Amino acid sequence: MLENSVIMVLIILIINIVYVTFFTIRMILTLKGYRYLAASISMIEIVIYVVGLGLVLDNLDKIQNLIAYAVGYGIGVIVGMKIEEKLAIGYITVNVITADYKNNNLSKRIREKGFGVTDWMAQGLEGDRMALQILTPRKYELKLYDTIKQLDPKAFIIAYEPKTIHGGFWVKSVKKGRLFRDAEK
Repeated sequence: MLENSVIMVLIILIINIVYVTFFTIRMILTLKGYRYLAASISMIEIVIYVVGLGLVLDNLDKIQNLIAYAVGYGIGVIVGMKIEEKLAIGYITVNVITADYKNNNLSKRIREKGFGVTDWMAQGLEGDRMALQILTPRKYELKLYDTIKQLDPKAFIIAYEPKTIHGGFWVKSVKKGRLFRDAEK
């Protein structure tokens, strides 16, 4: 009897981890505009959900099943987020403010690494600054942060996900598969 109880808890835990992982990934895909992929995942997700919930509702008298359901939900959120981090879907825009405005070295070095950079002079509390805007696929986000920090440890960095991208050299390079090709050699 105890063995069946442990097996039931493990099944409910695993089902809910898988369900919530699919749910998290589907939600992220939906927010990023991947409608058809998100819809496909939702069909699998709902089958898993119904099976898991059915097991819990059929055994409501056993609190360990409800606990397994809740723990599986929490773990599923974490697993889904980790998978999404590895997939690195979408793009990131990084704004950088640097005191390196005289020789524009930071912009040049970042461009040499294959990133598209738009820069302009800016005025900060402590005087002249250089403002940079860099757009990159999320899979290169950490590489970009490391590059900036190596070149200018005092640079101010802020990043966000753009909703729409249109035009410019960068979009053309991505479509032609040229972005980062030379920088990775």
